[in-house]
Amino acid sequence: MKRLPVPFIGQGQDLPTGCESVSAAMVLQYLGFSVTAEEFAREWLPRGRFYRDENGVRHGPDPRRAFVGDPHDPEALGCWASAVQTGLSRFLAAKSRDGAGTYRVKNETGAELGYLCRRYIDRDLPVLLWVSIDLRPTVNGPWYRLEPGGEPFMWISNEHCVVLAGYDREHYICCDPWKDRGMAAWPRETVWQRHRELGMQAVALEGPV
Repeated sequence: MKRLPVPFIGQGQDLPTGCESVSAAMVLQYLGFSVTAEEFAREWLPRGRFYRDENGVRHGPDPRRAFVGDPHDPEALGCWASAVQTGLSRFLAAKSRDGAGTYRVKNETGAELGYLCRRYIDRDLPVLLWVSIDLRPTVNGPWYRLEPGGEPFMWISNEHCVVLAGYDREHYICCDPWKDRGMAAWPRETVWQRHRELGMQAVALEGPV
C-alpha cells in the first residue's frame, strides 16, 4: 500500500465547478508551494466565457486550452489536462523568476494508471487525474460552439479532476474535492473505466530542477 500525505482542499461553496484548480492547488501545496485554490483559479488557470447567443446557442472555449466559463459558477463546465498544464506552467514560471526551484509539468494523457503509480506515486509525487463525479458514468453533452471558429463541440458531463495519491491491491486512493469528500479509496476497475471515458487524462510534476 502507498498513500501520500496530500493536504486536502475541498471545493466548498466558492468553487463549485473548480475541481481542476482545487486539485492543482493540493498538488502544489504538497510540493511546498504557497498557493490557494482560489488564487490558482483566478491568476493562473486560462479561462474563457461560456454563454448563450441571441438564438440560445451556447458558445465557449476549447477545454483543451481554457476553462469553459468561471469556476465560481455552478453552470460552468470545466477544462481538460492541457489547460491545467498551461496554468501550472505559468505558476511555476513565475515562481522560478522569484528564485524558487521549479518543477517540470508533464501531460501524461494516455498513460495507464499502473504506469502513473510506478512513475509518480512510488516516487512520492501525486498526479492530477480526470475521472467522474462520484465515479458516475459519463454522459455526452451539452454541446456548444467553440470560440472563435464556431465548430460544434460535445462536452463530457460528470467530468471531474482529483488527485491520485496512492493505491493498494484493490483500490486507487484519491483526494476528492467534490463536496469535500476528502481521501477516498475507490475500486480499481471503476477508476480505470471512468478515467478511460475521460480520455485517460492526467498531469504530473517532476523535479525540482
